Amino acid sequence: MARIAGVDIPRDKHAWVSLQYIYGIGPHLSRRILAQTKINPDTKVSELTEDEVNKLREVIDKQYKVEGELKREIQMNMKRLIEIGSYRGSRHRRNLPSRGQRTRTNARSRRGERKTVAGRGQKRGTAKK
Repeated sequence: MARIAGVDIPRDKHAWVSLQYIYGIGPHLSRRILAQTKINPDTKVSELTEDEVNKLREVIDKQYKVEGELKREIQMNMKRLIEIGSYRGSRHRRNLPSRGQRTRTNARSRRGERKTVAGRGQKRGTAKK
């Protein structure tokens, strides 16, 4: 396995797909990196030479924030929003969506599993008033 930015990328996949295993690199960025290094995106990682892997490693390290550095920056941005007391910061603090989505229904992945509350809902056998 080739190791780039501290991540072992899979050998049996195309180069443009394998680069996406690195946090912070998506499909568009992986193709741009491969174009910069003049590597065919459809070559398998196992077919890349050591020189090509070193070129990839060099370009990613020098020009892009990936993995730990990017995660740290995102955490610092969230911490800054919380400290200044902004609305977005308060949403982050309470683990709720911060971009205006509704929370009455949906938002389950962000809010966590349902917490049942006693006294909610309609009782059996009683009609609505």
